[in-house]
Amino acid sequence: METLLYAAELVEENGVYTLVLQDIRKGTVQTTPVPKAMVDKLPTFISALAAKLNPVPARRR
Repeated sequence: METLLYAAELVEENGVYTLVLQDIRKGTVQTTPVPKAMVDKLPTFISALAAKLNPVPARRR
């Protein structure tokens, strides 16, 4: 059974980006502005995080 702990959204309004993070367990919400340059790099950050958390095993010959 899966339990949702956090929910995150990246919202754009009139060219301003805001990260909204909801802590489901505590019922709290945090928001922070995010520069467009960081928004543009988000796919790269996520790929790097995924690679760090789930490294591909080295191939054996």
